Amino acid sequence: MSTKLYFTSLRSSGSDKFFDRFKKSLRAAGFEKYFNKNDFVGIKTHFGELGNTTYVHPAYIRFIVQYYKSYPVKLFITDTNTIYIGERHNAVDHIHNAVANGFSYSTLGIPIIIGDGLVGLDYIEYEINKEIFKKVKLAKIIESTDKLIVVSHVKGHLVGGYGGALKNLGMGLAPRPQKYAMHSTMNPYVVEEKCIGCGKCLKWCAVSAITVNNKKASINQDLCTGCGQCLEVCPEGAITMNWNADAHRVQKAWVETALGVVDVIGRENILYINFINNVSPDCDCFGFSDNPIVPNIGVLIGTDPVAVDLASVDLINKEKSCSNSRLEDSIVGDDKFKALYPNVNWRTQIDYAEKLGVGTTDYVIEYIK
Repeated sequence: MSTKLYFTSLRSSGSDKFFDRFKKSLRAAGFEKYFNKNDFVGIKTHFGELGNTTYVHPAYIRFIVQYYKSYPVKLFITDTNTIYIGERHNAVDHIHNAVANGFSYSTLGIPIIIGDGLVGLDYIEYEINKEIFKKVKLAKIIESTDKLIVVSHVKGHLVGGYGGALKNLGMGLAPRPQKYAMHSTMNPYVVEEKCIGCGKCLKWCAVSAITVNNKKASINQDLCTGCGQCLEVCPEGAITMNWNADAHRVQKAWVETALGVVDVIGRENILYINFINNVSPDCDCFGFSDNPIVPNIGVLIGTDPVAVDLASVDLINKEKSCSNSRLEDSIVGDDKFKALYPNVNWRTQIDYAEKLGVGTTDYVIEYIK
């Protein structure tokens, strides 16, 4: 049986405003009918690393808050800490970063709660008995969360090919030990002939696994946690890894973690909202944003993360690439994320999530006008 998704175009005019249609989409999804009085309702999003500009804009989050705030529930917004050294490495810096990027009580009217505690070590364990994990560690906040609204920015991703609801659910609600476990087989290494010894990779390494000697960087594999940030920040492309094995496993690992979240909160208690705009080539975890690869498309809403992600990618692939993006020669119908990351199979996360029963690839879209 097909799962229904609700789509709202981001196109607007004086007589056809996006927010009017977005409200209709939220009403059509009907998530509020599952609310009970005094339910804790979390909005899971990504606050964007400082310097990044393509995360879901707080104005959109504020509209979602205002829509659901009329119901007698306790709303809050949440994310978890990172394993790399950045502005979201602990709860104090994370909240400062969120406020700097426009997320605050004064702008949203709800509190920010970092889901895995002060330093990313507050979690529960949940048994799943799957291929990679027998048990998964999940941010402790989900233990007391009654309903969850997962608001995701769809974009390119170094390891996933794309990042959407599944990544936001699995990687995004994992405490630091689970993030380490998900990345544990990623083994980045330095291609010495490309390395210029600039040291830009050093500041992103949380475990001091990288050293620079004689103008060449090296990575201590015994210390490396496999977070992958060094690959993205290297200006010379001198750091690489075994893509076929590593990216495949990490995607499956975040899907298994997502399964744990879905099981604990309950499938019927989670709503997914994918924003398909500012579709940047890179994750919002980086402190920069490149030009979008396609024009702004719209917003998809549904109760199935597999369907909402696959539909998002399908809509992106139907668009012609922006002329000033990394995909200047791409035509309508091309696999945009495969073109961005030719060594990564983004379908891994979709197919594995369907296999585990997290969702289905069989969807229909209702276009809200």
